[in-house]
Amino acid sequence: MTIVINMREGVDWEKIKIAARFIREGKLVAFPTETVYGLGADALNENAVKRIFEAKGRPPDNPLIIHIAEFDQVYELAREVPEKAKMLAEKFWPGPLTIVLPKGDKVPYATTGGLETVAIRMPAHEIALALIKTSKRPIAAPSANISGKPSPTLAEHVADDFYGRIECIIDGGETKIGVESTVIDLTTEPPMLLRPGGLPLEEIERVIGKIKIHPAVKGKPVKLAKAPGMKYKHYAPEAQVIVIEGERKRVKEKIKELVKEYKAQGMKVGVMATGDFYEADAYFNIGESEEEIARNLFKALRELDKSGVDIILAEGIEERGLGLAVMNRLKKAAGYRVIRV
Repeated sequence: MTIVINMREGVDWEKIKIAARFIREGKLVAFPTETVYGLGADALNENAVKRIFEAKGRPPDNPLIIHIAEFDQVYELAREVPEKAKMLAEKFWPGPLTIVLPKGDKVPYATTGGLETVAIRMPAHEIALALIKTSKRPIAAPSANISGKPSPTLAEHVADDFYGRIECIIDGGETKIGVESTVIDLTTEPPMLLRPGGLPLEEIERVIGKIKIHPAVKGKPVKLAKAPGMKYKHYAPEAQVIVIEGERKRVKEKIKELVKEYKAQGMKVGVMATGDFYEADAYFNIGESEEEIARNLFKALRELDKSGVDIILAEGIEERGLGLAVMNRLKKAAGYRVIRV
């Protein structure tokens, strides 16, 4: 049985105690962060962590991110804490930034996907921080979705995937950012971007200087995943996704052309795009700003999927700022099926 705890009005400390008890008992709790909903367990309890992988159907070599509520917890989890980690934490924590450091002895290999590195972040969400503090445990938490599917930005998305399969879902309303955290590897020099996310790369470079971009960000295959979202198929709905990118006017014309083409083939077509209406079977206006598009991305994929479309045509955006994270997720959802116009 799954308990759903309503905290849409903010932290309820008596209810937080219930969820925190589940964490201490080695059970699974889905909770909101500023990015997406996470599926949490005690990061230092190997059996609890293994339940996350089982529930999600997640490959065991795909590492988890550990969520903390105080910076000093980093010293329990990491063997070394370089000056750049302190600089980033001071500037961006709590916030949508994950830092990869050398793994400390306390952290089980189940949490790190067998790696000698550990990924850590401090979420900027009062419910997430309250749960970590009250449970007195660092919480390992990937996105609360079946592995490979679009990430959840609403508690309803979590329930669609996990109701009856985990102990607790905390409903904190819609998440603010909508794409997962940015992951920076500080075990290399220069530091490396492993996954673009809710904190733009440009802002991080202003603090610690030049950052190398891992080839996986642009779709190159990898044998070893040091962060979530690098190695396996991610964010994909049941429908086939095709991304159309290029000059905006030409992109919109191409989408209209493809809608007619696929409908003539008897296919049910969905469109996720900015502004214009398309004569598709289902349409999601994803917004105009980078922030709106990021916040609506996974919701759009899930809602279009629920409408029963066979194919989703997605308008691409410029790969800068949050746009880099949006396009990383979209292209992975599409299996890198991209039309450039």
